[in-house]
Amino acid sequence: MPVVVATIRTKPGRREDVLAAFRRHTPAVHAEPGCLLYAVHAGEDRVTVIENWADQASLDAHSAGPALAALGAEIAEALAAPLDVAVVEPVPYGEPGKDRLPNT
Repeated sequence: MPVVVATIRTKPGRREDVLAAFRRHTPAVHAEPGCLLYAVHAGEDRVTVIENWADQASLDAHSAGPALAALGAEIAEALAAPLDVAVVEPVPYGEPGKDRLPNT
C-alpha cells in the first residue's frame, strides 16, 4: 500500500492560497477509489500531504486524475520551489500500532 509524502514550499504570503485550494479539491481526492488517507498539514512556509493508497494502481490513477491536475494548476503560481514528492514504505520499529500509519 503506497504511502506518499508531498511537501509544497509556498512563496511568502501564499500559504493560505494553497490551503484554500486543498480545501476545495480534497473532497474529490477522498472520493477516488483506493484513497485510504489524504491528510493535509501546514507549517509556516509549507504544506505537507500524507497519502496512503490501497495499491499502486489507485495511486497511478490519482496521479493522472482530474482532481490532482486541477489542484496543481491552481497552486502553481504559489510555489516557492518544485514539489518534493516521495513514495515511501513503512519500516516498523518499536511498539506495534505506533510504528506505522494505519493500513500500511
